[in-house]
Amino acid sequence: MKVSVLSLGIAGVLTLATATAQAAGPSGKPQLGSFGVDLSARDTTVKPGDDFNRYASGHWIDTYQLKDYETNYGSFNALRDRAEEQTRALMEGLQARKDLAAGSNGRKLRDFYASYMDRATRDAAGIKPLQPVLARIAGIDSKDKLIAAFGNAGIDGSSAPFGLFLGIDRKDPDQYQVGLGVGGLGLPDRDYYLNQDARFVKIREAYVAHIQRMLGFAGVTGADAALRAQDILLLETRLAKPQWDRAKLRDRDKTLNVTQFTDLQRQWPGYDWAGQLRAQGLAQPAQLNIATPDVLQPVIDVINATPLSVWRDYLSFHAIDGNADLLSSEIDQASFEFNGKVLAGQKAQREDWKRALALVGGRAGLGEALGELYVARYFKPEAKAAMDQLVENLRAALRQNIAQLDWMGDATKTEAYRKLSTFRPKIGYPSKWKDYSSVVVSSTDLLGNVIAVRQFNRADQNRRVGQKTDREEWGMTPQTVNAYYNSAFNEIVFPAAILQPPFFDVHADAAVNYGGIGAVIGHEMGHGFDDQGSKSDADGIQRNWWTDADRARFEARTKALGAQYNTYCPLDGQCVNGSLTMGENLGDLGGLSMAYTAYQLSLKGKPAKIIDGLTGDQRFYLSWAQVWKGKYRDESLLRLIKTDPHSPAMYRANGPLRNIDAWYQAFDVKPGDAMYLPPEQRVRIW
Repeated sequence: MKVSVLSLGIAGVLTLATATAQAAGPSGKPQLGSFGVDLSARDTTVKPGDDFNRYASGHWIDTYQLKDYETNYGSFNALRDRAEEQTRALMEGLQARKDLAAGSNGRKLRDFYASYMDRATRDAAGIKPLQPVLARIAGIDSKDKLIAAFGNAGIDGSSAPFGLFLGIDRKDPDQYQVGLGVGGLGLPDRDYYLNQDARFVKIREAYVAHIQRMLGFAGVTGADAALRAQDILLLETRLAKPQWDRAKLRDRDKTLNVTQFTDLQRQWPGYDWAGQLRAQGLAQPAQLNIATPDVLQPVIDVINATPLSVWRDYLSFHAIDGNADLLSSEIDQASFEFNGKVLAGQKAQREDWKRALALVGGRAGLGEALGELYVARYFKPEAKAAMDQLVENLRAALRQNIAQLDWMGDATKTEAYRKLSTFRPKIGYPSKWKDYSSVVVSSTDLLGNVIAVRQFNRADQNRRVGQKTDREEWGMTPQTVNAYYNSAFNEIVFPAAILQPPFFDVHADAAVNYGGIGAVIGHEMGHGFDDQGSKSDADGIQRNWWTDADRARFEARTKALGAQYNTYCPLDGQCVNGSLTMGENLGDLGGLSMAYTAYQLSLKGKPAKIIDGLTGDQRFYLSWAQVWKGKYRDESLLRLIKTDPHSPAMYRANGPLRNIDAWYQAFDVKPGDAMYLPPEQRVRIW
């Protein structure tokens, strides 16, 4: 239900504070510590003003040992472990049942999971399940067949330089729109191909050896195997060169380029666009959006200049590598040697049951079927009610913060209030579940099951052309530990699994919940007002609803924030990209600011009581920091700063705090402390 912020009184904020205080009393005990924060994780030898992340979590950082399969670990991972154990219990319950009807979701989940866990069958089959795909690729003897293979890459688990997909029309969110993007890279980012830093040179050398090894499973051996692998690297390097970097790709103004489909062939000749659509089964649209128009022709030129023999090797390699974890242990491990060890720093693979759950219960599997069971067992109505109230408290806090802004004029504020009032929260789980009745699942054919789901998802996409958008659909499953903001629908979405400690605990101190899930809610709300989300209005339409002066003042502040993050370098010579991470950094800063406002409103002007020697403000900021405690392997950290729009965890903990006056006061941070910024250098936005 939508609740207008205009009708939400301060009483709404006070109600939750009272309920939370009562829950934190004798009738209930928080899961962490005496009030909801793990004080044993701290390193109190570190001054809060020098490194608050280490002050809050330094002992944990020093003592936690990454497991061989972990590339990083922190609070999110701990909560994912809990959700994983919960879904494992559900799956084991299904495995034990003998009364599951054929065709039921429970039977499909059971059989899908069993097909993954049956290593003996997979090992005996080797590459055989993939042979039909490899045979089609080997038969590519014309440009038409090549383009058809690109169109089927999503089903085959391979790769393609062009992707045609269905998205939401940014100018009319009630309509779907076909989008055209460029890809086709096997390494995580274009920088992995072009950067001459020794780290990337070594990765490229390992990649060629990996390509050769994977091609060997398709029978590519002999003296020229290494040369053929090198040709694939050269091909992908040519594809990478004209592509935009990730920071530029974030710019929603630059990536909105609507073109009539009839003009596509004329403006970018040399490629059969209709042929790729036919292969995908996607109806030819009247118009489509092209994310990066100036990249199309250079990529077309690469496609046409590359021999079919190289394309066959490219497609074969990606089909094997893309499906390796669904095949034999030998192929699976060969892929892991590069993708797990070299790119991510893993020393061992995750246990099969964990990997099976990730596949079967994810978007590539039967995620909502498992999600329905997860919600029925683990998600309590009182958690949803508390979250609904928290969202409204944060909405009220953001409205107050906007009202007090000195850099935004009244005209823009009016539009901002309207957008804030129409935020739609989705809490826990979707109002309707995905229908998997057409998916046929076998207990012995893992690859066949995955292909069946891929075909289901493609058909589900294709049928939407010309239909009205489905606003009830979710982009995450309920058992996912995450949250998101969807600008097209102006909605904030919180799956059930994130509503657990350390983010949310009904028995924790109010300061802890506001510093945890409150700041997460605020973060997602903040995306509606970040450098890109602010380009869509209350109705989800991409348009400029700002005055020029207000936008200029906003951009001056975001530029200053980006400059701060550019100075954070977790690896020698490798720094955070303040432009790439801008939206998430703004979400963190704004979310923490509005959560603090909401917490202060909840106190009704009275001082918070002291608990374990800590003030309410100190507990609030400790909760925030411990949400972002984390530890990384170098390989994982490198990949994160090159590809992820989120900053590494230590900068998510520390970065916003340097700009918040109340944090300085709470911990008596003074000039000379390492994190200190003079007041005039602190970035204040939302």
